[in-house]
Amino acid sequence: MAKLYFYYSTMNAGKSTSLLQAAHNYAERGMKTMLFTARLDDRAGGKIASRIGIATDAMKFDVETDFWQLCSQRTVACILVDEAQFLTREQVRQMARVVDETNIPVMCYGLRTDFRGELFPGSAALLAWSDTLAELKTICCCGRKATMVVRVSPTGAVESTGQQVEVGGNDRYVSLCRKHFSEAQRTGRCPDAKNIS
Repeated sequence: MAKLYFYYSTMNAGKSTSLLQAAHNYAERGMKTMLFTARLDDRAGGKIASRIGIATDAMKFDVETDFWQLCSQRTVACILVDEAQFLTREQVRQMARVVDETNIPVMCYGLRTDFRGELFPGSAALLAWSDTLAELKTICCCGRKATMVVRVSPTGAVESTGQQVEVGGNDRYVSLCRKHFSEAQRTGRCPDAKNIS
């Protein structure tokens, strides 16, 4: 029986790597998949790309994409979605319909929260509607599990206001544990691994 999966984490936990491995596993068995990534994140030129250097082509989605219309008549073994935090609530419901009515599993990978500690709308819907939730883990500079992310300015100051969506990588976002996220929000400075107890 097909399921809707949500694999979530903070930045740099290997979400894209995990997605690419799952796609490879299907391909190795001669099974077709559909891969999607967010149109607004053009850092990899429309590909799903991992920091470890692997990438593959993907269809791009935006707020106008209708996943039921795109996927319900396809003969595929699985649908894989990167940057799933950028889905709309309605798109998550469309994916649930694909799972329920066509028996095609949908595997979504994305961030849970933004730089303010708030849920993304797509992530909130996936947390509510998914059959299976799995957290992919990475670590804070102190060695604890990182569950939050801060946005830093070009000068290194921690930003606490601004638009929820701003595409960026390690130059703009730092994954932290809750303790150091809260500290960074209070002080406006990102913790230094060398000076953390």
